Amino acid sequence: MFPSIRGSHLIASTLAMFALAAAGTVRAQEVPPAPPPQQTPPAPSPSAPSEANTSGPYVGASIGQFNVKIDNLEGVGDVLEELDSDDAAFKVFFGWRFNPYLALEADYVDLGAPNGNFDASGSSGDYEVKLSGFTGYVIGSLPLGIFELSAKVGYYFHDVDVKVDLDNVGSGNGNVIESDNSGEAFVYGVGAGVTFFDHLNAKVEYELMDIDEVDDAYVLWLTGAWRF
Repeated sequence: MFPSIRGSHLIASTLAMFALAAAGTVRAQEVPPAPPPQQTPPAPSPSAPSEANTSGPYVGASIGQFNVKIDNLEGVGDVLEELDSDDAAFKVFFGWRFNPYLALEADYVDLGAPNGNFDASGSSGDYEVKLSGFTGYVIGSLPLGIFELSAKVGYYFHDVDVKVDLDNVGSGNGNVIESDNSGEAFVYGVGAGVTFFDHLNAKVEYELMDIDEVDDAYVLWLTGAWRF
C-alpha cells in the first residue's frame, strides 16, 4: 500500500511538471515577438543633386548691366566710335534640360538704353542706343555637386535704335541722325552657378554680343531659374 501511495505522488508530481511546462509554452506563444528595430535611411548629402531632377523644363529671369560702344554710325563715326556707355538690362526665359549637360533656351532680352554725351573737335551732343529682341541658346553645363559651370552660344534677333543729337548741326538741335534697324547677332558666354533644394539655380554669367551697329557689346547677368 505505501509503495502505491508513493507511486501516486510521483505520477502526480510528474503530471504537475508537464502542466506547468505546457502553460509556459502557451504563454510564450500568446506574447507577440518584439518588432525588429527600424533602420533610419541615411540623409542625402547636400553636395549630391537629386537623380530625379536632371532633366525637364525651367523658367527664370535675369538682371544685369549692358555695356556698349557706338561703331561707325554714318556721318559721326569718327566722333562716336570711341564713346561707350552702360545701362540696366533684364531678360526672361524658358528652357528645357535634356540631361545634366545639355539644354535649349529661349529668351526675351531688353538691353535698356545706354546714353551719354560727347564733346569732340567740330562736334558735340548726346546719343542713345536702344536694344531689345529674342535670343535662342544652346547651353552646355558641367555639374560639380551643387555647383555648375556653363557655356552658351546662340543668336540674338533684335531691334536697335541709335539716336544722336549734334549741338552744332541742324535747326533746333533736333535728332539730326537716327538709325533704326533690325538684325541678328551671334552671342556667346560663360557662367558659374549653384543649385539649392534641387530646384533653385542661381548663376552669374558674362555674355558677349557681335552686334553690327555697335561695338564691344557685353552683358554681366545675375540669373535665377526654377527647375521643375
